[in-house]
Amino acid sequence: MKAHVSSILLAVEDMDRAKRFYTEGLGWKIKNNYGVSVFFESDGASPVGFYRREGLADQVGTSAEGSGFSGLVLTYVVRSEERVDEIIAEAEKAGATVLKPAGALPWGGYGGTFADLDGYIWSLGYSAQGTDQLYAE
Repeated sequence: MKAHVSSILLAVEDMDRAKRFYTEGLGWKIKNNYGVSVFFESDGASPVGFYRREGLADQVGTSAEGSGFSGLVLTYVVRSEERVDEIIAEAEKAGATVLKPAGALPWGGYGGTFADLDGYIWSLGYSAQGTDQLYAE
C-alpha cells in the first residue's frame, strides 16, 4: 500500500447543514451531489466527500454510534500566517468551534485548529522552515 489517500469521506449528521458550512462558510464548490453523498472540487488533491453517518457506517461495516475524539485530524497547510488567520475566522463565522486560536506553535510554525459542525478537526498551519511542504493552497 502506498502512502496516499484516494479520498476522504466524512460521516455527517445533517447533510444540508454540512453542505452550507463548507460551501457558504468556507467557499468549497460541489462537484457531485448524489443525495446520499456529496463530493467537492478537489483542485487536484484528494477529494473530500460527505455521507450521512448511518449510511457510511453501514457501508464500511461498523456502528454509527459513538462520539469523542476519533484520532483523525485533517491538516491544511498554507503559505502564510495571514491565511491561517483568515481561514480560522471564516470557519468560526460559519459556526465552527475554534479549538486552538491561531498563534505560534511550539516547533516554530504558526497555526490554529477548529472543529466543524460534526466535530471533525481541521489543523491549519504555516511554516517558513519547510521546503517540501504539501500546500493546500
